[in-house]
Amino acid sequence: MRSMATEMPDRRTFLSGAIAAALPANSGWADVGSPQYLSAARTQNGLLHLVGLDDDIQKVFSVALPSRGHAAACHPDLPEAVVFARRPGRYAIVLDCLTGTVLAQLPANTERHFYGHGVFSQDGSRLYTTENAYELGEGRIGVWAADDGYRRVGEMWSGGIGPHDIKLLSASGILVVANGGIDTHPESGRTKLNLPTMQSNLTYLSVHGEILEQVETEPELRLNSIRHLDVRSDDLVAFACQWQADPFFDLMLQGTHRRGETLSWLALGRADRTPTYAGSIAFSRNGMRIGVTYPRSGGLADWRLGDPCPGGWHDLKDACGIAMRRSGFLVSSGTGTVALLLENQWLRELHASTLSWDNHLITIR
Repeated sequence: MRSMATEMPDRRTFLSGAIAAALPANSGWADVGSPQYLSAARTQNGLLHLVGLDDDIQKVFSVALPSRGHAAACHPDLPEAVVFARRPGRYAIVLDCLTGTVLAQLPANTERHFYGHGVFSQDGSRLYTTENAYELGEGRIGVWAADDGYRRVGEMWSGGIGPHDIKLLSASGILVVANGGIDTHPESGRTKLNLPTMQSNLTYLSVHGEILEQVETEPELRLNSIRHLDVRSDDLVAFACQWQADPFFDLMLQGTHRRGETLSWLALGRADRTPTYAGSIAFSRNGMRIGVTYPRSGGLADWRLGDPCPGGWHDLKDACGIAMRRSGFLVSSGTGTVALLLENQWLRELHASTLSWDNHLITIR
């Protein structure tokens, strides 16, 4: 993904005036203009924002961020979004998308930093965040009382090292965590400290911290760092990886998993170049297709589940964000392009912007 060096607003300047205003009674996402998608973005003059887009890919709100954002978690009912700093960032800001005010700033716990992702409980009362307990070299899931000022009320072991993405299954007491397996420390920046021994896994946790199930990548694929997730309505999990070594011809970065089974990998039908870095993954709205972006390889691919054919490739420079659409997928890129991919069609550009879209395009479901 592109470099995002910018002049960041002074933190105290950013937070001044960010005293939370009370939301109108019974306000919801419709009061913000019914945005369908959220994404962090950078303007041409280097300012950073969280942007809400409607179904026609028009901007309905934009809220300033203190530094580069990664992903966001959307409250299921209230027009609130938690924006996470890019790893190894230490901010997670709760934004009122109606007024643009900061409702809360989640302090990273002592010797912790955020990994860029989080998820709300089904009723919106709790927020779960992926974190690095970097002095221990272990992953943690922070637990925050969203219904009580986003107060931190606990944490639990993620089941591995380097937890990145986290999703909620339809059985609302179960979380799935992508433990990427890579040990890092803020003093070493983004240097990977344990490649000789790294092991990635998917971990299923109860909201009380009980490990319900774990599945690891096969020994020959242990350097496949599981990073991003999506979950279908029947709890089929789609996952995307980032390979930590030289590529080989039949390397697969994406697959699916159902509890009680082994990982099922999806092959990519591309012989000229093998991607090693998947940026985002999403199910289509009907759940029958999966889309994956590859920002470093300049494209995306999609699969029809149950079809033995490899995934089809589509060129799009710096494509990274991907989200379900009424049909097909919406894809955002660092060039400002937002494109639509429909089944059996070429990628079609819908919107060109002066904004540089960041890693993830989040659907407000």
